[in-house]
Amino acid sequence: MSWMDWLALFGHYAQLSLLSIGGAITTVPEMHRFLVVEQAWLTDIEFSTSIAIAQASPGPNVLFVAVLGWNVGLNAGGIGYGFLGVLLAMLGMLGPSTAVTYFAVRWALRNHTLPSVRAFKLGLAPVVVALLIASGWIIATSGSRSSGDWPLWLLTALSAIAVWRTRIHLLWLLAAGAAAGWFGWIHL
Repeated sequence: MSWMDWLALFGHYAQLSLLSIGGAITTVPEMHRFLVVEQAWLTDIEFSTSIAIAQASPGPNVLFVAVLGWNVGLNAGGIGYGFLGVLLAMLGMLGPSTAVTYFAVRWALRNHTLPSVRAFKLGLAPVVVALLIASGWIIATSGSRSSGDWPLWLLTALSAIAVWRTRIHLLWLLAAGAAAGWFGWIHL
């Protein structure tokens, strides 16, 4: 990778940082398009595995950005480049949104009674839900998954309905998914 490629990686994540309404995970479809389809820096399997590993580990949700940057760097030339990929991806993803959030929250706290501020907060809810659905779709359909994986899709639909209609704690749903995988009912 050339220095222009590294700058493109940083710049793309900086742009996504400003679009990550609802968290960095909502920008997964665009990350996939850029890293896998357009630049071919990662394969479908590397992309989805990076997200799965990061989401399975304890810590902030944004860790998957570091793992994606790490894998781009490893593919570019080794461990040293892996650290460079982590640094550029995380600075790009966290820098701009942190600055905008800081100033926007200060302004919103001063003006919390304005109807426009309240309407803006209510209007973002459907946007966040749609972005999360798009991210889940990209993760679920990348790699070798097909419509023949109906138990996986059924479990996903039942989990979504349970979250929507009940007060079941998410850890119970995670445990049910783990048990289904353990017993071989679900194959990834």
